[in-house]
Amino acid sequence: MKKIILVIFLIFSLSNSNAQSEIEQINSVLYDYIEGTANGEPNRLKRAFHKDFNLYFVKEDSLQVWSGKQYVGNIKPGRKSNRIGKVLSIDFEGDAAIAKIEILMPKRKRIYTDYLMLLKVNKKWKIIHKSFTFKNYPE
Repeated sequence: MKKIILVIFLIFSLSNSNAQSEIEQINSVLYDYIEGTANGEPNRLKRAFHKDFNLYFVKEDSLQVWSGKQYVGNIKPGRKSNRIGKVLSIDFEGDAAIAKIEILMPKRKRIYTDYLMLLKVNKKWKIIHKSFTFKNYPE
């Protein structure tokens, strides 16, 4: 009986350890995005985003699509922006994940919420899709 419990414990520990490792890898990609945009580091964004990534949002009640290449191209090396981001949640199964991020932009007086879809491609997590919305700071 002790051997069975030990085997179950070891399997659970390995599984839990693998899950923790995946979460750490996903979190690293998310912070490449968050810090890359805040600190003017387009190479970090290129590392975080899949080459075919796009952004989706609603403007005047209509779906808008923004090219990921254009988005990354707007980040100028060394130009910092007043963005404060944090990861709110990560959920993953196998090679698919979703994350929720909050970005505070004091100069614009906005709080953005980003929903990011990620896939593990060639053993690396990549953001493949971003949809976002914002609200103004409460007065």
